[in-house]
Parts: sequence; structure tokens; C-alpha cells
Amino acid sequence: MTTAGTPPAPGNGPLSGVRVVELAGIGPGPFAAMLLADLGADVVRVDRPDGPGLAIDPAHDVTNRNKRSVVVDLKASDGPARVLDLAERADILVEGYRPGVAERLGIGPGDCHARNPRLVYGRMTGWGQDGPLARRAGHDIAYIALTGTLGMIGRADEPPAVPANLLGDYAGGSLYLVVGVLAALHHARATGTGQVVDAAIVDGTAHLSSMIHGMLAAGGWQDRRAANLLDGGCPYYGTYETADGRHMAVGALEAKFYAEFLHLLGLDDLVPARTDWTRWGELRERITAAFASRTRDEWTAVFEGSDACVAPVLSLREAPHHPHLAARGTFTEHGGITQPAPAPRFSATPTAVRTGPARPGADTASVARDWGIPARPADDPDDLVTDRG
Repeated sequence: MTTAGTPPAPGNGPLSGVRVVELAGIGPGPFAAMLLADLGADVVRVDRPDGPGLAIDPAHDVTNRNKRSVVVDLKASDGPARVLDLAERADILVEGYRPGVAERLGIGPGDCHARNPRLVYGRMTGWGQDGPLARRAGHDIAYIALTGTLGMIGRADEPPAVPANLLGDYAGGSLYLVVGVLAALHHARATGTGQVVDAAIVDGTAHLSSMIHGMLAAGGWQDRRAANLLDGGCPYYGTYETADGRHMAVGALEAKFYAEFLHLLGLDDLVPARTDWTRWGELRERITAAFASRTRDEWTAVFEGSDACVAPVLSLREAPHHPHLAARGTFTEHGGITQPAPAPRFSATPTAVRTGPARPGADTASVARDWGIPARPADDPDDLVTDRG
């Protein structure tokens, strides 16, 4: 307990005591496991002897923060047995192989549940465990393309805009996997029975568009880009270039916010154009010309403290220094790396960046000790970096 006005001391988060095995991969699997680790779970990443799948220094891969690592050669004679030793003691296992690969390796759901019936076996893929494309290769952009969501993004006269890999891999993939395994963990603790969670990026990304499909069915959404209220088609919901080549974001949807936006922009005469679609072309032209007359920082000062729902578009390096984000500690620095802090926030079980990115194989001894499995010597002790930042 803490006294009134006294913030709780940093803790290990609401998932403290939950054990997670992550079979190393790239993209949404590691991010999902990072989120579980940020929430306090003891995540052990099973790395491959040939190193990470992406050409990034493990010391800078923040998706491996708050984790521990062991190295296992799954093709070695004892490799599957070592993973099953971990699975026997885990609450959750996360893997991102193509369908059938884990089974061929001897570490599929059947193998793991034979050792641990309570295990929640989380499977992260793009296409899902079944269907015509299930065994095909793919990446975020192809998955979201088939769901209709990629086709929604961008200008009408240009190809669809690529939203990095945030929409598919992380929103439609990682977050749905985490929701799924935590729901299954709740069930397992109530019933003693684990299960398989099939988290497909196509499913999650499609699910994200539920509201849009409702609007489409109701006739309130046109099935084309930049023709709707929330996709850049509306002149008071979008982005505009400023005199210095930077941008401002506008989201003045409600009438009172819209009126304040136009007043600060010096365009009070255009207030009646809000609901007159025939004037939206004129409205967009006038707003475009106004924003082009000053720099981004000048317009930021104009809208400061207002309810006009306008914000500067910041770069990745600028974002941590914004006064609001700095005040909230939305970004943090650990081991010399500026990175997003764990989210969301908890009043009783606060989270934190406890350790830097796990180095492959660096935690073999501590995992063996804490999880009660046989310790195995590293092939080359010099390769095991124990300073994790």
C-alpha cells in the first residue's frame, strides 16, 4: 500500500510470476513477447545459434528488453527436449513459424501439452494456421492488402500509402496475440486446461476495421480512398504542409472545434462550409494556403492551448521532447537508448524497463537456476555477453 499522494515504487508489473517461452523470430512475435515482458512476465527467448533474423545489433533491439535469452539449436538431437523442458515449466509459449514447422521439430502444441496440459500455446502468423495461403510466405504489407485496410490509406490519386508495419504486424498481429494468450491464460487458470491461440494478422487487421464495415453497411462510408470523414477526404481531418516543408495534423471534427480551428486560422467566413460537401474543395484550398503561410512551429504556437484539435507532425527523434510526452514519461532512456516506455500504466503494479535487450545466450545459467532445468555449457563462453545495460 502507498499513502495518498505517494506514487507506488517501481515493480515488476501485473504479470509478475507468469512464465513465457518465446521461440525467436522477427516482427510481431518478439513485439508481443516484449509487451508481456514489459507487463512483468518472465520471458525466456529461445534464440538460434545462427543469430537474429534481422541485421540489427542485439544490443539495440529494444523488442528484446525485459527478457532473458538462451540459445538452442532446434535441429540438434537434444534441441527439442530443451524447449520442452522450458514449456513444461511455462504458462505461455509464443512461436511464429509457418504452420507445421513446430510440429516437424517436435515442439508443436501436442508435444508441449503432453508435458504441460495447462500451457497456452500462442501461434503468430500472417495468414493463420489454415486456409489456402496458410503455408505461403508473406509480410505485413501483403496481409493488410487482402483485408481491405491498406486500400483505405492514402490519397485518391496515388497508390495506397504504406503505414510502416504498424497496422499489420503490431496492431493486427502482436496486440491480438497478447489479448488472446492472456484470455487463454485466464481460462487455463480457471479450468486447468491450456489451448492453442491462432493469432493471424489477416484476422486481427480485419477486426480493426469493424467500425468502418458498419459505416459501409449503413451507407456512411465510401469504398474508396480519401472520400470519407476519417481517411483524409474531409478537409478538416487530415494533414497540411507548412512554409518550412513540415506538417500540421488537423482533427477538428465537431462543430465547436471546427469553428475554433477556422478562427485561429483566420478563416471565419468558411464556418458554413463544414457540412456543405460542395464547398469542401474551396475549404481545402483555403486551409492549404493558410498553413503554407507560416512554419510548423509558428502554427504550433498559434494553436497552443486551444481546443482546435490541431497538432504538429513530429519526427521520431522529435517526439520524445514534446512537453506533454516528456511530462508523462511516454519515452524513457535505458542503456543509452531512447525508447517508448511500457504501456499501459497500472496504479498498483507499475511497469518499467528493467533490463536492456537480452543478448543471445547470456542468461542460460540464470534461467536454468530459476526454472529448475539442467544447465548446459555454452559452446563458446566468450560469445555470452552478460552486461545487459
